[in-house]
Amino acid sequence: MTRDAHGLADPVLAGLSAPALARLTDVLKAEIARKRLPGVVAAIARKGRLAYFEVLGRQGPDGDAPMQADSIFRIFSMTKPIVSLAVMMLVEEGRLFLGEPIAKYLPEFAEMKVGVERGGRLELEPAAAPITIQDLLRHTSGLTYDFVATGRLKDIYTQALLHRRSQTNAEFCKALASLPLLHQPGTHWSYSHATDVLGRLIEVVSGSSLEDVLQARILGPLGMSDTAFSVPAGKASRIAEPFAKDPDTGTDVKLYDPREVPKLQSGGGGLVSTTDDYLRFLQMLSGGGALGSTRLIGRKTLSYMTANHLAPGVVVDPALNLLSPGHGFGLGFAVRTAPGLASLPGSVGTYNWGGIAGTVFWVDPVEELHALLMIQAPGQRDIYRALFRNMVYAAIE
Repeated sequence: MTRDAHGLADPVLAGLSAPALARLTDVLKAEIARKRLPGVVAAIARKGRLAYFEVLGRQGPDGDAPMQADSIFRIFSMTKPIVSLAVMMLVEEGRLFLGEPIAKYLPEFAEMKVGVERGGRLELEPAAAPITIQDLLRHTSGLTYDFVATGRLKDIYTQALLHRRSQTNAEFCKALASLPLLHQPGTHWSYSHATDVLGRLIEVVSGSSLEDVLQARILGPLGMSDTAFSVPAGKASRIAEPFAKDPDTGTDVKLYDPREVPKLQSGGGGLVSTTDDYLRFLQMLSGGGALGSTRLIGRKTLSYMTANHLAPGVVVDPALNLLSPGHGFGLGFAVRTAPGLASLPGSVGTYNWGGIAGTVFWVDPVEELHALLMIQAPGQRDIYRALFRNMVYAAIE
């Protein structure tokens, strides 16, 4: 990625408006001054040039430590694209096929039941089709999250305490497989624990822990030295923290302590990372699967991953507010399918995802652009994702 002696390319060379980028910085500073955010790190690259990298505010609400370029963020569901890429690397090696049922590798998922509420009672029906690896990658497995499920199923998933970091990936999958599905496999797009199951799949196929596989196959080769499932003591001073109370609602904000080493290596949301690290991942995606001379995945495989994999009949529940109009879903990413419809700008073919604490990225192949926003503000994530997206596209010349 091209930079000048000061570390950044001239925005003009990247086809970006310097005044518009300055306006973005001013708005972010104003939000921090209003105590809406403790701090932020934001980056924009276009045409192979990193043209914007701003480090603003404080690393957390307590103390005077400023935000740093290498501050460490809980990226939650931005773990999913990394794990999805690892699965597709195994597919490229002939070790997996997307049409295979997950029960071939995790037999606890062999005879799943679907929970159907009738007259206030929860009835269990046999799954009409097996959950495939492709279903897991595109979130059509029928699995769910406790915050996505409704009615009796919501209670069942909540009481199962699936988010416990004290269990192994194997124990997690056995607990998950004992619960009813929210939908018949292949019929609905429903955000879920599916990528956690993929993390366990990687362990079974490789014979190694998920963390070891990611380190050997993706994080190490890309130089993502601060991305892991926990933060060692020597780096703990760099952890970015949210406000203790939500600035809008006044409710407590509780995120997990990343200094604790978990048994659960959550493929769906367990990684921490830095802006520089995740930019290297995005640069690899923008490079068609390669970062410099380091190729992780084939260009056509990545193109396949970032195509829409939702058939016309697949139901997307609009109440979830997770998949915007004009979008489908690929293998680990939301994918833009229409130039309009969504409430945010973007090109057809743009792919993206974010984390529940507020981090977000997107890659726009048409504009040769990728952008990354790193914050820890769970309650304000939708606001700042929209603000950042609008203002980045306003800067394109």
